[in-house]
Amino acid sequence: MYKTVIFDLDGTLLDTLDDLMNSVNFALREFSFPERSRNEIRSFIGNGVIKLMERSTPDDTDSQTQEKCLECFRRHYLMHMADNTAPYEGIIPLLKRLKEAGISTAVVSNKLHSAVAGLCEDFFPSLIDAALGVAEEKERKPSPLNVFRAMEMLSSDKENTVYVGDSNVDVETAHRAGLKCIGVTWGFRDREELQAYSCDFIADNADEVLRLILE
Repeated sequence: MYKTVIFDLDGTLLDTLDDLMNSVNFALREFSFPERSRNEIRSFIGNGVIKLMERSTPDDTDSQTQEKCLECFRRHYLMHMADNTAPYEGIIPLLKRLKEAGISTAVVSNKLHSAVAGLCEDFFPSLIDAALGVAEEKERKPSPLNVFRAMEMLSSDKENTVYVGDSNVDVETAHRAGLKCIGVTWGFRDREELQAYSCDFIADNADEVLRLILE
């Protein structure tokens, strides 16, 4: 049994896709850029909002316009990040079971730190022990820096910690930190991608995640 679980946020605990899409397209409209589809936004997510907006804007967008578009996205998203967002099926019971079992939990995300803290407080009050987002570029996954910080905050070690995420970025982050990774198939990537990046375990639902943590 693991004593600490570190979760990714988008695509793992929370379905944030529609709110991200709406904020991206709001910013694109402000600059008269073509809007992006839901499937396009899904494929762009995973490396933080800077990469999300770089992938969403036209290829010939200059850096100054890119930065303005990013700021427009950020302002809109911080006001609307919980409009359509919700936990995936089984997540709240999973977190409650972990709490009852005395297992520490953390979130490490490539979202802005303020957004991570706000969403965890809104959706998982008292169920997440530490929540870390990106405050500076060096913290962005697959850098393991915030994973190490979370482990330090929770007085955990590599042998007793497991990482749970939905993408190749999460698998790489876990392995760079020396952790096993549980990949989940309900998020923004698929089983084939998780397998291609040598994910240690793959779970199709929250009950399977709980079993892998407790066994």
